[in-house]
Order: sequence, then structure tokens, then C-alpha cells
Amino acid sequence: MTVSYHQPGVVLTDHRFTVPLDHDDPAGESIELFAREVVASDKAQQDLPWLVYLQGGPGFGANRFVGKQAWLGRALTEFRVLLLDQRGTGHSTPANRQTLPLRGGPREQADYLAHFRADSIVRDCEAIRPRLTGGDPWTVLGQSFGGFCAVHYLSTAPQGLRAAVITGGLPALDGHADDVYRAAYPRIERKVAAHYARYPQDVERARQIAEYLLQHEPVLNSGYRLTVEAFQSLGIVLGGSEGSHRLHYLLEEAFVRTPQGPALSDAFQEDVQGLLSYAGHPLYALVHEACYAQGDRPTAWSAERVRAEFPQFDAAKALTDDGPLLFTGESVHPWTFETDPALRPLRETAEELAARSDWRPLYDPARLAANEVPVAAAVYHDDMYVDAEHSLRTARAIRGLRTWVTDEFEHDGVRAGGPRVLDRLLALTRDEV
Repeated sequence: MTVSYHQPGVVLTDHRFTVPLDHDDPAGESIELFAREVVASDKAQQDLPWLVYLQGGPGFGANRFVGKQAWLGRALTEFRVLLLDQRGTGHSTPANRQTLPLRGGPREQADYLAHFRADSIVRDCEAIRPRLTGGDPWTVLGQSFGGFCAVHYLSTAPQGLRAAVITGGLPALDGHADDVYRAAYPRIERKVAAHYARYPQDVERARQIAEYLLQHEPVLNSGYRLTVEAFQSLGIVLGGSEGSHRLHYLLEEAFVRTPQGPALSDAFQEDVQGLLSYAGHPLYALVHEACYAQGDRPTAWSAERVRAEFPQFDAAKALTDDGPLLFTGESVHPWTFETDPALRPLRETAEELAARSDWRPLYDPARLAANEVPVAAAVYHDDMYVDAEHSLRTARAIRGLRTWVTDEFEHDGVRAGGPRVLDRLLALTRDEV
């Protein structure tokens, strides 16, 4: 049963689909997918081509827009848009600390979560596409991890695509997670240096907070243990267009005077809790490194191991040497499953996934080299989350792919740039630029 309703300028229709957990076993267990169809009110009765949006992550549901926000307004000028909650996210059979125990123990949970990568997401898309389009191909818009899914789509089911538009999401085709993080830490260090150059007062503020945490290690209202390493991971915001400013405003409200001396303010703790907790997107932590995994080599807590190659990120060393505290970025560590109460029950499951060594290949270089689907990708010049050099190498490996390399936007360019970014990329798929 579908339900339609209205927001300013748009008609929304909610869809629910049943798909196999394992598409290789269609008679086995099934899960539910949720997707929201959006069409401009004045085009609701028209026969429009479809655009399916694949959100970044992994682990985030599709955007909950109001009306024609961000890029959606541009898309609705010519498309009927499908905002898909990828499996395990949003309303699509959520996977979290509350639901995963239904699977059994850590091994069973890990086996279940192995079906929540780009390969299964693309097969979900292909399962529901004929039900919506009557079999016609559609355009995919993939943001970040959604772009990884789009490249897998091109590798395995290009017949389902009219065109592919990718924003900040061209993955390395054959790199291990170690290669991803080995390239990431220097980029993160550059972002931190740029932040401190903009806000030099934050050098001392970050050091003061780190010193306080080493002595006190407070527990936030949610039960989150705010360790120094967790505090450093606030650097994840530096990859966004307004991230440096957000971090600055956060740091400047860190302390208040109390009868017992300086203490972390309630406002600071509340904001930190919102930024660091995985309660709303636990799949991000659970399968983040797995989204890079291919073949028989385990990820084995890649970000944690590779971080040891960059001692400048060691907080204790920085404080001892009177150096600046370096923030970290998009990485998940074993301690993440100890500090966050939303993840603590899943620590053994995460260990099982980190040790797994039977991952399927995600990309087909030969098929990509023969690609015939129009593809355009925005590559952000110094993207903190997805390495630009890796992306450009992949762009050269996909026949006919056209890139727009820009330093005008950060990783969230499709949000910050909105209609202009999507318009530019759609034009590239049509040879209009």
C-alpha cells in the first residue's frame, strides 16, 4: 500500500518493498526497503524519467527534505525522484544494537551485516526498478558512499542506468582500506593546519580540552565516554563546507567556571554528544571499513593500524612536545565500540567483521573500461573523505566518464552547491559543457 501526501510544491509517495536479504538466495529470508518518491506538484501526472538518490555513508538514510530543498529542486524540473533508504538505514529494516540480537550472536550478526554493502544495495535497486519504471533505466545520483554504489552499478548492472551522476564518491577500484587511510591521514593533517591558520586561538583551546580529558575522562549524559581520542575525532566536521567554523564555535564554548574550578560546559558536552554518537547511524561504524573490502584480505581495524604510522596524531605526544593537537577524520577504531553506548553491545560483531576474509569483488575493471553509460563525477580538489588522486585514477579507468574537478566545494558540495552542482553534472552526461 502506497501513501501520497503534499509539501510545498511537491507530492510525496511512500513505497515499501520486500527484497531478499541475500539476492543469491531469493527463496530465503527477506527484508523490507523504504523509499520516498518525490515529484513536482505541477508535474505529478506527467510520465517523467526517474532519478534514484543513493545517500552517503554507509549507514545513513536518505535526506528528509521539506519541499524543494538543496539539489532536489533542480532534479524535480525533469525527474521523478526516489529517495531510497538503503538497507539497514532509516525505515529499511534498521540494523542496530536493538535489532541485531534477533540474528543471534556476534558471528551471526556479522554474517547478516556482510549483506549490507554496495553490491547488495545495487541489487536492491535492480529489484525495485522494474516495479517503478516499468523496466526503463533510470539515472542514479550517488553522493560519497552512494557514488561507490554507483560505480558498482556500472560494473554489474549498467543496463539499469540511463546515466550516472557522482558527487565526491569515486572509489579506488583495487585499493585496500590501508591504502585509503594511508592517503587520508596527510589530508586530515592539512585540514587541521588550515583550521588552526584560520583560528589560531583554537590551538591552545584544543590542548586545554585534551589535557582536561586526560585527567577527568567525563561521561556524557548519554553514557558516552569522552576520551581524548574521541575528542580528536571531532575533526570529521572539517571535511564539510562550514566544518572549520563549526569546530571553532564548539571549542570556544568548552569551559565554564564552577565552584570546583573549570569544567566542560553542558552546552559543549551536548553538542559533542550529538556529533560523536553513532546512535542514529550505527551501520556507519560497523561496515565502514568493510565497504572497501575485496578478496581474502581482512580490514583488521585498518584506520587504527595505519594511524600508528603517523605519530603526530598521538595526543599525549603532542601535549608533551608542546605541539598542536591534531584532530582526526572519517575513521572508526576499536575504542569507538567502547566509548559509545550505542555501539558497545556490538563490539564483538565489529571484531568479526574486521577479521572477515571472504569479501566479494566490488568493481569490474574490464566492464568499466568498456562502459557505455553516460557518467559525470564531481571530484573535490582536497576532499577530506575521498582521496582526489584515487578518484581521478578511477575516472580514467571508466570509459567516457567526465569529471568536474573543483576546489569551490568540500565533500558536501551537492548540499552546499545544490542545484548548480547537479545542473553542471547532468550537462556533462549530455555533452552540454
